Amino acid sequence: MDKPMTDAELIARYHGRVPRYTSYPTAPHFHPGIGAETYAQWLAELPPDAAVSLYIHVPFCDRLCLYCGCNTTVVRNDRPKRAYAVWLSRELDLLADLIGRRAIVTQVHWGGGTPTAMPEDCLTGIMDHVRKRFHLRADAEVAIEIDPTSLTPDCLDALRLMGVNRASLGVQDFDEAVQEAIGRHQSFEETAAAAQALRGLGVTSLNLDLIYGLPHQTTESVARTARQALALKADRAAVFGYAHVPWMKKHQSLIPEAALPGGEARLAQERMIRQVLEHEGGYIPVGLDHYALPGDAMAAAVQEKALHRNFQGYTTDATPVLLGLGASSIGALPQGYVQNATGVPAYEAAINEGRLPVARGVALSADDRLRRAVIERIMCDLELDIPALAKTMGSDPAPLLEDAVPLSGFAADGLVEWDGKRVRVTERGRPFVRNVAALFDVYLKQANAATPRHSAAV
Repeated sequence: MDKPMTDAELIARYHGRVPRYTSYPTAPHFHPGIGAETYAQWLAELPPDAAVSLYIHVPFCDRLCLYCGCNTTVVRNDRPKRAYAVWLSRELDLLADLIGRRAIVTQVHWGGGTPTAMPEDCLTGIMDHVRKRFHLRADAEVAIEIDPTSLTPDCLDALRLMGVNRASLGVQDFDEAVQEAIGRHQSFEETAAAAQALRGLGVTSLNLDLIYGLPHQTTESVARTARQALALKADRAAVFGYAHVPWMKKHQSLIPEAALPGGEARLAQERMIRQVLEHEGGYIPVGLDHYALPGDAMAAAVQEKALHRNFQGYTTDATPVLLGLGASSIGALPQGYVQNATGVPAYEAAINEGRLPVARGVALSADDRLRRAVIERIMCDLELDIPALAKTMGSDPAPLLEDAVPLSGFAADGLVEWDGKRVRVTERGRPFVRNVAALFDVYLKQANAATPRHSAAV
């Protein structure tokens, strides 16, 4: 029997840069050939009974966190935020007019940036406008991302009026040395108070975001943070590997690279957090990097193989239409993807001219749809019967099976089980599931390898 590969050997072999696969094709392959006219046509083609989900992007924060890879800027003046709220309402009008009816909404997700950086009356006003122009289902999920240090009593009142029933608190790490290095000071007490206040508000699903791979982190320090997180009794936890991409996010260059853990250390940190959450907290692993308590809807989706993946990560939302609102937001429709102008000035200009602020996108081919389904199932279920999936889509599995040939090597390394048709990612292989999915990404194979576009695999 061959000796199992060490972590160092696995990292050396698989620690490349691969997409996170929140879409397929991935965002670097969107192009300006898909614009407002195409998007308007796609909206008009939606079936009369098509339900939609809404993603509302707020590109503002009250402070700059050096690790952040989101599209956001620090803005402390309310004037540009109030102007932005007006543009969001106008974009809602544009979308509703093109759809031609009050479409049913199953989910509203506020992301950023920091959505709660907006003035409270702007938050409630936009939600009121959603209810005016769309039919928000009585059981709709209304989710929002929150910086615990900015959760004031007035903000809580606004969240109650908005009908927020799911919230995500950014934790990252409770260690003071780590917080100092990433420019995000946040005590456990502040976070616990925010969690308690949200529960009192009626939030039935609470998520915590944790990050490994940050400067000065060790396996011992991330274990302490994970154990503190357990005390908050969140329904879900998302555990992300820090993506150090200073060529894309210039502020990340302020992070001391010498203090960043290497690939082997990152893998050890990921495993330590997983061990604490699973074995001490009773959480069920969800896909690559999420965890859920057994009674949570996401845990049920894992068991039923009904989990999905979109630009916010793993989701239980199966609605086939996601409308993105705000600067840089991405929408997903049966026909393809669209992305709004990234910069606020370009977004504002389009809205003021009465046109959709789409800057780029991609139309899906039949092959794209097939490979998107393959990649989503691998990312969500960690297993797949390739011929069976191809058959359900009326496609020839031969090209996919040809792409899957390298899985024999993954199997030899203990990362998957593979019989030539069916693949199952092992527990040791879970951190490398993006590498497995990447085998079926034809765009990645065509990309210029000299241009770093993605984060490290682990």
